[in-house]
Amino acid sequence: MLSATSPSSGKTKTRGMPGLRFSRLFLPIVLLLLAPILLTSSAPKQQSAGQGDTEPKPEAAIPAILGAFDKYEVVAMPEDHGLKDLDDFIFSLIRNPVFSEKANDIVIECGNSAYQPLLDRYIAGEDVPLAEARKVWRNTSQPICGTSGFGFFEQLYPLIRAINLKLPPQRRFRALAADPPIDWGQVKSFDDILKLGSRDASIASVMEKEVLSKHRRALMLFGTFHLLHMSDVRASAVSMYEKDYPGVTFVISELTAADKGVAARSASWPIPSVVRAQGTSIGALNFGHFFPLPLRIDQDCKVRNDLPKHLQKPIEDLVDAFLYLGPNDLALKEQLPAYIVLDEEYMAEVRRRESVLSGLGSQKDFYQQFVNDAEDPLFTLSKPLGAQEVQAAVESCVERKGRSSAPKAGTKQVQ
Repeated sequence: MLSATSPSSGKTKTRGMPGLRFSRLFLPIVLLLLAPILLTSSAPKQQSAGQGDTEPKPEAAIPAILGAFDKYEVVAMPEDHGLKDLDDFIFSLIRNPVFSEKANDIVIECGNSAYQPLLDRYIAGEDVPLAEARKVWRNTSQPICGTSGFGFFEQLYPLIRAINLKLPPQRRFRALAADPPIDWGQVKSFDDILKLGSRDASIASVMEKEVLSKHRRALMLFGTFHLLHMSDVRASAVSMYEKDYPGVTFVISELTAADKGVAARSASWPIPSVVRAQGTSIGALNFGHFFPLPLRIDQDCKVRNDLPKHLQKPIEDLVDAFLYLGPNDLALKEQLPAYIVLDEEYMAEVRRRESVLSGLGSQKDFYQQFVNDAEDPLFTLSKPLGAQEVQAAVESCVERKGRSSAPKAGTKQVQ
């Protein structure tokens, strides 16, 4: 499933699914990378009312999350994805003095796991130049980690390092990079990207080897679709490791409230707050009340606008709680720091990677998107994808299937 901080998840900004926000810049990458592929749509909701027994009770967000570590080994929540309010909340959470007493690790979506030794030295406060440390988040399989992350990761990693330098050694964090190892110097085509395999599998592996098997406690920062509890173990990173480590993860989703009724009910909640999903009237609602229902391309390259089977269930089966950061229509979007755009060498490499991933030339409006983003401080929905974009996704799916089924050189077809 798509994450949000990936070429599988670019942004213009689409405020819909955490971890599933598209930009026109990275749209071709999104369309090529996923099968099935989710594309935001204005399809109608499937359910009109929840059947839970009680109304959700908002709790002060930071105490609720810190308290969750008393029962769970892992607290998993969305990060970045273009929403400044979420960035600011995460910074407040990890700077809270109690946080270092609760968690040992911070596991991060935008981090190339090949650089883990470098990251360990940087986070520990050793003499590692920032320019060297940036390789961790700028050289991931998802180019937007270094650009449409809009500086979030440029702040997050140095902040963790700074906090560590003020803590006694026994309370210092470890930052774990969970993206598959990739060497962009060796990536010449889209097929090279496909060889990386599943990003969710990489995340689950890091969690099992570095956190769960060592009985450490971790904060996971990922696009929500990597975090959902699902019966299909292949559907998310959390579901992959839950088969061996059930009941250890508390999953929090950003409350996007695509449904106006949900938005109205949350309008009086304190900001920020956390509400539990289990047994509540909101938790009994289905997926479509919280996220726009998707157009998707199935394994046969056919366009569908129904929910995948593993999402056809009450939201309380997928997440444990919601994080409410205020009204959706007043949410602030991140702004891209000028120093990233002015780094000519890095931006040229970003454009090269975009071209490799999309199979197309770099877009002419590459820089104009940053200007457009600066014109409006609010995080707003983009328009649904057009027919040509959907058709492009179908054609790329067919082409991909054709390549995978074609006989390799030096082999004979069975007659």
